[in-house]
Amino acid sequence: MFYFRVVTKKTVPAIEGFFTMDPERPRLLGSRCKRCGNHAFPAEKVFCKNPSCDGDEFETVELSARGKLWSFSHNGYQPPPPYVSPTKEYEPFAIAAVELEAEKMVVLGMVPKPYDHTSLEVGMEMELVLDTLFETEEERVVVWKWRPAQAAV
Repeated sequence: MFYFRVVTKKTVPAIEGFFTMDPERPRLLGSRCKRCGNHAFPAEKVFCKNPSCDGDEFETVELSARGKLWSFSHNGYQPPPPYVSPTKEYEPFAIAAVELEAEKMVVLGMVPKPYDHTSLEVGMEMELVLDTLFETEEERVVVWKWRPAQAAV
């Protein structure tokens, strides 16, 4: 008789506190200055990035999960550490700069497979998703990524 043990990997964020972990409703976690309303990502904790504001109090806010593709690039070479390739052989990937719908600020993120730079066009609607960055024997490390909105299932 054979017994199989099912091992479930723990899913963890690549960077704690940068995004929610709900795969059905992912959101980036940013900040809003209590004085001027300026948004920041990653969340600001020290001083407002608005040059005409001296605010230093912030609230954590969920940022838009959709936006327009502002620019994109093809990452043909493996980034230096601390980047960890999810595959034994490095596979190039696309990076998207997306202008958030409500906040009108640009946030970078990888583009998930099967999309690549040939799938992208400036101005197209993009949406936030969670995807595996890499896996260890114990954990599945996830990060936010941007995919074309029409890809929604």
